Amino acid sequence: MYVWAIQTLTVFCILICGGWTEEPSNVSPPNIIIMLMDDMGWGDLGVFGQPSKETPNLDAMAAQGLLLPNFYTANPLCSPSRAALLTGRLPVRNGFYTTNAHARNAYTPQEIVGGISKDEILLPQMLKKKGYVSKIVGKWHLGHREQYLPLERGFDEWFGAPNCHFGPYNSSSKPNIPVYNNSEMVGRYYEEFKINRKTGESNLTQIYLEEGLDFILRQTQAHRPFFLYWAADATHSPVYASRRFLGKSQRGRYGDAVMELDYSIGKILSWLRTLAIEQNTFVFFTSDNGAAVMSGPNESGSNGPFLCGKETTFEGGMREPAIAWWPGHIPQGTVSFQLASVMDLYSTSLALAGLSVPDDRVLDGLDLTPVLLNHPHTLRNTSLTDRPIFYYRGNEMMAVRLGPYKAHYWTWSNSWEEFKTGINFCPGQEVPGVTTHIQKEHTLQPIIFHLGRDPGEKYPISVLTKEYQDALSRISPVVEQHKQTLVPGAPQLNLCDLAVMNWAPAGCERLGKCLKAPKSEPWKCDWPH
Repeated sequence: MYVWAIQTLTVFCILICGGWTEEPSNVSPPNIIIMLMDDMGWGDLGVFGQPSKETPNLDAMAAQGLLLPNFYTANPLCSPSRAALLTGRLPVRNGFYTTNAHARNAYTPQEIVGGISKDEILLPQMLKKKGYVSKIVGKWHLGHREQYLPLERGFDEWFGAPNCHFGPYNSSSKPNIPVYNNSEMVGRYYEEFKINRKTGESNLTQIYLEEGLDFILRQTQAHRPFFLYWAADATHSPVYASRRFLGKSQRGRYGDAVMELDYSIGKILSWLRTLAIEQNTFVFFTSDNGAAVMSGPNESGSNGPFLCGKETTFEGGMREPAIAWWPGHIPQGTVSFQLASVMDLYSTSLALAGLSVPDDRVLDGLDLTPVLLNHPHTLRNTSLTDRPIFYYRGNEMMAVRLGPYKAHYWTWSNSWEEFKTGINFCPGQEVPGVTTHIQKEHTLQPIIFHLGRDPGEKYPISVLTKEYQDALSRISPVVEQHKQTLVPGAPQLNLCDLAVMNWAPAGCERLGKCLKAPKSEPWKCDWPH
């Protein structure tokens, strides 16, 4: 709390001593903060019905802003969903998928060779055109080799790590993940940045909080518009929390992590008010994919009423908690049932900044400002009306939602081989013929659910009914057009090599942390699910 005390004193001096010569004005463009949680489920928030009610700050954020119950990620796994957020494009377009096997989830472990393509235009690169200063705090996950890191892709600052906080590792066979301050590492997980696997104690969320608060203060003092991408990862297994929060939740260690993240988000929103910039700062909260229910109750969250979780294209894997907050602009206590996607944050952020989207590529994200700002007349004249949601797993479109109807063209949870070893993507939720353990195609006769009355995808609509035929007649042309016009990007997640792991990141010499890499022997990555 030492840094927090310093910041509080700093802003007090600014306000009292006349550091600002005039009141901050609500001028365009607004600051933008995107808070992306890691493996947090739709059902983890009190406002979505979590019985423990341990997210008072997020619940208050929803009461002061807009709740989006029909908000989706672009992929049920971390790396592709993050790539989609920052490019506004489906992973199958931006290259964050694999063709090594059919319908397999792929991501960026430290042996991955690839990363986000240089041909993609990331959100911070676009925002630079309007003078934005951009910082990412937390997990990057779009490639850990130098050419893929955040400062090479439009961000001005970074504090965090390129990969998940798996470990600890034996440095002779696998290095621990580095933590970066801008372009150089300042330590490694489990070494300088402790995560106690036995107790779950780690101060990382507090460090990420202070980094975010400091960045906001500096840009406010400099009168510069800013983009803060706050990507804390405490709810990803192995979950962690600082000592102050450990043992506090009714939900175990995972709940402790949620409580600390909720506390941190409350501090950030309070900081905006303290600096008198809340009416010129758009804040959006969501998660990268559904809760990782296969990790067990102590290491994962809740997907509420929805089927299965992370790694799957059932609702539990892809429907996310989402809250938009912008005092004075977004009406308080509102709810929109608009179908929306994490990719929309790209187009929406550019619209708020007064920028046009790139016109040399297909974007899957849409501008949500008519929804956010409650402009119903504008909304009726946009492509948001009856927009589809596509559910991809690797290189396959598994399902599509249009209105309340969701049609499954392929179903798969995970393989029988994995399932028999105790890895269950749908614990306690097996639905015969739906949560299949083989990849099952339904293209000729899709399985259709009405998500309004059956959010758990338990009761398929009979193919003999008029309702089924009417729903299919609306969905089929949408799917046909999508597939006919889709041009997949070059897959970036096919190749692995032990030699490219985090052996000697920039800055390791100064710390004495450089490790010797093995001989390069690339292979095709094996993605089991």
